[in-house]
Parts: sequence; C-alpha cells; structure tokens
Amino acid sequence: MRKKDSHLDAFIVAHQPQFEEMLAQMVELPSVSSDPAHAGDVRKTADLAVQFLQNFGASANIVPTQGYPAVSGGWTVGNRYPTVTIYNHLDVQPANEPEWTHAPFTFHKNGHQYLGRGTTDDKGPALTALLAARYAMECGIPLNIRFLWELEEEIGSPHFPEVVKQHNLVPPSDSVLVSDTIWVARNKPALPCGLRGLAAAQLTLRTGKMDVHSGLTGGVARNPLAELCAVAHACLDAKTGRVKIPGFYDHIIHPSLNEMRDFLASGFQVNRFKHAFKLRSLRTEDRKDLIKRIWTAPTFEIHGLAGGYTGAGVKTIVPAWGELKVSMRLVPNQRADRIFTLLKQFVRQVNPDVHVKSQGKLEPFQGVTCGPYLEALRRSVQAGFGKPPVLVREGGSIGAVTVLHQAWKVPILFMGLSLPEHGYHAPNEFFDWGQAAGGIRTFVQYFRELAGNQPQTANSTAC
Repeated sequence: MRKKDSHLDAFIVAHQPQFEEMLAQMVELPSVSSDPAHAGDVRKTADLAVQFLQNFGASANIVPTQGYPAVSGGWTVGNRYPTVTIYNHLDVQPANEPEWTHAPFTFHKNGHQYLGRGTTDDKGPALTALLAARYAMECGIPLNIRFLWELEEEIGSPHFPEVVKQHNLVPPSDSVLVSDTIWVARNKPALPCGLRGLAAAQLTLRTGKMDVHSGLTGGVARNPLAELCAVAHACLDAKTGRVKIPGFYDHIIHPSLNEMRDFLASGFQVNRFKHAFKLRSLRTEDRKDLIKRIWTAPTFEIHGLAGGYTGAGVKTIVPAWGELKVSMRLVPNQRADRIFTLLKQFVRQVNPDVHVKSQGKLEPFQGVTCGPYLEALRRSVQAGFGKPPVLVREGGSIGAVTVLHQAWKVPILFMGLSLPEHGYHAPNEFFDWGQAAGGIRTFVQYFRELAGNQPQTANSTAC
C-alpha cells in the first residue's frame, strides 16, 4: 500500500488542471523532428518548454546545435547539495496512420485519459517530472534539480554530443534519471537496466532508367524488388527471426542468471503483451524465450519496401528501382559501426549492385543493476505507486544515454511512466492522469532520497 502524504496529494489534485493545460499546449505543437515541414513547430516547442520552466521559477535556456536545439534548465539551491538531471525528449513521431480516431495534434481529453501524439512519448512524463520538481523546490528539498529536454531523440540524437559539450548551459550532474521507458503492465512498474542499440540502413538497387512493360521485357529485365527480397531473405530467417549475416552474433553479452531471474519474476505475460500491442500471432509463445528476444537479443527488421507500382489493381511493369529500409537492434558489446560494416560486406557478396547507406546508429547501453541509486529508485516507485518495481531491460534505444554516460561518467537510471497500451509510436497514443499522479509522487520521493530527506526551510514541515 502507498503511504499517505496529504500535503503532496493535495498539491497533485490542485495541479491536475495545470498539467492538462500544459500538455494540451505541447501536444498541439506537432514537433515531428523527422519532417522538415515541421521545423518551425520543433523550435516553437523548445520556446514553449523554456517558458514552462521559467513560469515555475526555474532558469531555462535554449541550447543551440547544428540541428534542432535542446532545452536546459532547473534550480540550483546550493553548491554543497547533490545535483540530478532529468532527461526527456519533446520531439515526436509522425502521425499519418489512418487509424487515428481523433486529430493526432489536437489534444483530446477522455475522462482521465489524454489523447494525442506525444502524450506518452514523451511530453506527458516530462511535464510530470516538472511538476514534481516544482513541489520539491516549494518544500525546500536540498537538491539541485535540472532538466535536459531533447528535440532530436526520434531521429537518433545526431547533434546531442554538441549539447553536452556546452557546459555553461548544460552543467554535468551527479546522476541522471531518464523518463522515457515503458512498464511491463499497469500493475507492474519497471526499472530498465539496459537499452538496445540500433543500426539503420537503406538498401537501394537501380536496374533501369524507367519502369518497363513486363510483357515485353519480363523474364529478361532484372527486377530490383525481387532482388532486394532475395537480399532480405539472405540476411534474415523470416520465420524464426534468426539473423544470417556472418559474425552478427559474435561478442554479444548474454543476460546473467540473476538478470534472467529478475526478468522472469517481472510478471510479464505473453497474452497481455499480445493484447497491448494488438498482435495476432508471435514467432514464439514461450514466455522465457519471448522475454529474451525483446529485451536481450539483437534483431534484424524490415521496415519498408518501396518501388514499382503501389496503386489500385495491378500495373504490369518491371520497376526500374527498389529500396529496402532495415534496421538492426543491438545488445551490449555489439558496436553499431561493426554491425553496419558486416551488413554492407554481406550484401555486397549477395548482390554487389545493391547500394547500402547508413541511416543512423545508436550504441547499446548496460546500466545500473545494483547500488544506492537503484535502491532509492525502488523505494520511490513503491512510495509513488504502492507497487514494487521489477528490473527489466528496454528493447528500444535512446541515443542521448550513451552520450551522457561517456561525457559525464555518472550513474544513469531509468524510470518511465508509459504503459504498453499507451501506444508508443502508434495511432491513438494516450497518457493518463493515474500515471502522472503516481509519477509526481515517485519523483518527489526520489528527490527526497537523493537529498537525504533533510528539508531546509521553515515552510517545508508539511512537505
């Protein structure tokens, strides 16, 4: 059961309307970093974030880069106190799926659910942490709290190294808390202890200057789409998911026995997983095998095949070109550059005419699995949600994490608020007030833990 904290509970209730208003403003700026048409919206989102921080009495600055800016701000209450940085991102995925039931960039409230692109990934969690920090500062918790909000996460954080080099705007912290991850289920808070990396690529093959009539040239003209399908088959066993690129599985670090014990104790359920992601069938229904595949194993995925005719009916042509979009999720000890090189070399052997171009890379990350920070976070989640968290790994990638780790060399922990059903990267994405309210309690308790729970002001008794 969650311990009652009437002062904090009253703060949360009183600030729900403000949270909803701020989230609505954020959602209605379509900060799609991958689409140049939304460049202005991305920059407006940065300006709005600065405004929110300043409205709460925090310092705030735009951090310029050669790409989109970041936002850095927070409160410094004393140099002798520890400093924590909370990382979130404010850019979002495109929202062009036809399954949306409401306009994706129009905020829609349905009871205590908030619908719209970016609500759970990652604007809702960011504003949750901000409200918690405001409460901590009002209560005089002796802790320096900083925020680092990125606007290029969804495109692989290409300019984030520029951000962390600007120490005058982004001073290093004693620890980092990332709030951009997903629970196992609504009743199973999850603390990830690692991330998969990513190596993305575009495979292109051109065999002619124009599409040609298949009746006149079929059987003689090379078909680039068929050849790219052959390349894909050479790389991947589509039925099992096994990657067939030589050397792909070399050097990977498998989960320890203790990690697997924690994973199996997480409460992960296969049927619940299928339902949350609306999957009709899986490559495996074995619970242990499924957990290992999504959290600890590398992958090869095909995201799109372009070229030829895709309109109604059939147009009997042999296409002049084809394009295959792929990516490989990576696990600890796999290096993105090496894996991309293996792909490029193997494709050259299979079909030397295929051009392989990198579309970005992110390194995997192995995080904190024990120690005082993790134990403090465990206690905080228990206090915030009344449920003990489970340790997992995150199947996704966050490019900023490895950059921060290399630059600051401090503990980096993960405490997300999103649920599988919230729809990361999916149509009808939503967030809910229950996760926000519990998140505020959790962040506040974590701030208390980091500060040693020593209130310093006359007004902090009730806090």
